[in-house]
Amino acid sequence: MKRLLNVNSAALRLIAILPILFLAACDALNIYPIDEDRRLGAQIHTEILKDTKTYKPYNNKAATAYVQQIVNSITGVPGIQYKGVFAYSVMLIDDDETINAFCTPGGYIYVYTALLKAVPNEAALASVLAHEIAHAERRHATKRMTTHLGVQTVLSIALYDNRGGLTELAANAFTGAGLLMNSRSDEDEADEYSFRYISETSWYPGGLLYFFDVVKGRKGTAVDRFLSTHPLPQDRIDNTNKRLLEANIGKPTEDQLRTKEYEAFKRSLGGARSGG
Repeated sequence: MKRLLNVNSAALRLIAILPILFLAACDALNIYPIDEDRRLGAQIHTEILKDTKTYKPYNNKAATAYVQQIVNSITGVPGIQYKGVFAYSVMLIDDDETINAFCTPGGYIYVYTALLKAVPNEAALASVLAHEIAHAERRHATKRMTTHLGVQTVLSIALYDNRGGLTELAANAFTGAGLLMNSRSDEDEADEYSFRYISETSWYPGGLLYFFDVVKGRKGTAVDRFLSTHPLPQDRIDNTNKRLLEANIGKPTEDQLRTKEYEAFKRSLGGARSGG
């Protein structure tokens, strides 16, 4: 009788998991709870703080507050699901060679000083930050981890309630930058949501185009590092232009770009290196 009950229980779980397997086949499944995004992000942040050689902090309080305020404005728009759940905190990296920004699961955002100095206006920076926020909001990292596990592992977890091993699986699924390597579809979705978020602000929603121009106009290791985690096919540029056209958004004004204010901000960075 006990064996029969176990079989029936497994059968019921199998019936319940069929929709999940369908989602897995469609690459839309995430078996990790929200707390796992938060835990992973906090763990990565701790490791980054320890590795000051690779991630040298740019301890400029005014500059950090400037970028953090932009993030706060973006996370305050409709459509942000995890405000108050994810950290959405900014750390600036003192590196004038690497044009990069990234966001971990759980909303820890890292911006390199080279990127701050490279983009021409505040709308471009805001759009890049919105793109990184979108990676966290869409939970791209833990979705990729689910895909990495495969349907067989997902089925095993579902049938036998084997959720105790999720944390270990998460730790082993990706290491280092592998967790942050975005697919082309992830990048396009993050672009789309960046456009949505910025459209709810006073910034120009096509700000990513200015950033794309920066990346396209430069060559070398600094840009290669960025492209290793953020692919930039022509599709991303075309899709951004298409979104602007479909939304009937015309040429940007200075009020939408905030070039003058941003130039003043860049001058404040000047030659200051890791000052208080």
